[in-house]
Amino acid sequence: MKAANLVIAIAVLGGVAIGGYWLGARNQVSTKNQVTATAQVANTPPPRKLMYYRNPMGLADTSPTPKKDPMGMDYTAVYDDEQAPAGSAAANQIQISTEKVQRLGVRTEPAAMRLLGKTVRAAGKVEPDERRIYAIAPKFEGYVERLHVNVTGQPVGKGQPLFEAYSPELLSAQREYGIAVQGMQAMKDAGPDAQAGMKQLAESSLARLRNWGLSPDQVTALMRTGQSQRTISYPSPVSGVVTEKKALQGMRFMPGDMLYQVTDLSSIWVIADVFEQDIGSIKLGAKAAVTTTAYPNKVFEGRVTYIYPTLKTETRTAAVRVELANPGLLLKPAMFAQVEFSMDAKMPVLTVPDTAVIDSGTRRIVLVQLAEGRFEPREVEVGGRGLNFFEVTKGVREGEQVVVAANFLIDAESNLKAVVGGFGAHAGHGSAVKKEAGAAAAPSAPPVPPVAAGHSAQGIVEGIDRKAVTVTLNHGPVATLKWPAMTMEFKAANSGLLDGLKTGQQVSFEFVERQPGEFVVTSIGRSPDGSVAGTGAEKPAPPAAGTGSHTGH
Repeated sequence: MKAANLVIAIAVLGGVAIGGYWLGARNQVSTKNQVTATAQVANTPPPRKLMYYRNPMGLADTSPTPKKDPMGMDYTAVYDDEQAPAGSAAANQIQISTEKVQRLGVRTEPAAMRLLGKTVRAAGKVEPDERRIYAIAPKFEGYVERLHVNVTGQPVGKGQPLFEAYSPELLSAQREYGIAVQGMQAMKDAGPDAQAGMKQLAESSLARLRNWGLSPDQVTALMRTGQSQRTISYPSPVSGVVTEKKALQGMRFMPGDMLYQVTDLSSIWVIADVFEQDIGSIKLGAKAAVTTTAYPNKVFEGRVTYIYPTLKTETRTAAVRVELANPGLLLKPAMFAQVEFSMDAKMPVLTVPDTAVIDSGTRRIVLVQLAEGRFEPREVEVGGRGLNFFEVTKGVREGEQVVVAANFLIDAESNLKAVVGGFGAHAGHGSAVKKEAGAAAAPSAPPVPPVAAGHSAQGIVEGIDRKAVTVTLNHGPVATLKWPAMTMEFKAANSGLLDGLKTGQQVSFEFVERQPGEFVVTSIGRSPDGSVAGTGAEKPAPPAAGTGSHTGH
């Protein structure tokens, strides 16, 4: 009996212990669940406040309640955390998510001090040095007795005979000189006056021969021998190339007739046509590098020796003369040449890459990166321009990061309208678009937020307007904008995107919204066989009935 009671007692104690352990574990789990729930509640962001609904096509039309546009597309909801408070510092900034920054390919570089060297490029033409062109024109009447140089382009040396001429006047003058010399010898014993007169006659005959162009060697030979020559040879006055030849065997010539033209091409000119806006940068003595299509890998060095004082009204260019040596006579007159003038800077200045500057024509803006995904547009004043860089005199400080790539896409992402509104009217980034007549507006009339950039779609080319640089595409649905399939007209970012494009061709394309309602194609992929380039997707179906078309962007 005692043993049975003992067993019962042990069983009761064990049950109590097990129950207590179970209750403790249950309380611990309950406490843990409560802590977890509390943490989840604490980490849950507060609910977003709905502000209004905006037009899906970027038009200045908002609504306080959900609605559809005439094409059947839903209006997009806009929340309070998507807008910066008016007047705050963030209101003048552009905020883009890190993911979008990476997708857009945004790249920045710091504003830095640099020596802003400048290179001016111009087209030019090779011309002979005008000071090295010689015309052979006898000063007496005569006949071409014999040609020693009978082809144009033949190289000649200085003093080399070009032709032999017969002239009755020249022969008569030689004989007069010979008679005067003989008279001087015969009158050795005569009086001083007679000798002086005969000597004066001989000197005048010799002077006439010199004036007619006889070379010193020919005059010396005549004085030494006293024998007149029936013909005399006419030498080249310089070493060079015969660039013009009019002399013919047996022809008669008159005083002043040009029979030959010899040009020394060891040194030549390059006349460069420099644009009006660059002419102020060209200085006398500046270095110039000349290249030609004939010798693309050879650079000829020269210097600026003259800047012509007149401007060509047709091309708005001024002629600049570059003088350079011509070893081996490689450069030929009338060759086309490309000229680069190097302008060395004297001291460093604050610069930014030229791709960082957005120029509207009335003012210039750069995007300064304040933090990851946060940008601030600033109006800047630029000075000189060098190779790939602008001098900045106002607007940014040294070391600040400026956006040098994807400026256009950031512009499309934010439209820059509200941000740049603080700068006043701005061409290309102007004031907000006026609301269309009859459009429903929210009571608070909030500004229209930007439409997301970097959309892509597939479609078929329906029409191409190369003059207006537009393309009409019958595209499929665009998920990022919640667009159905439709036909609409897009502006091309540049005319090169339309090269090779044909009506009916199947393409894949990317586009952004540059301004509300203006969609710009930034890339077009195509393949000759009609499939979507790079995707292999099938040809998209035409828009469904009732969706209509949209071509008024």
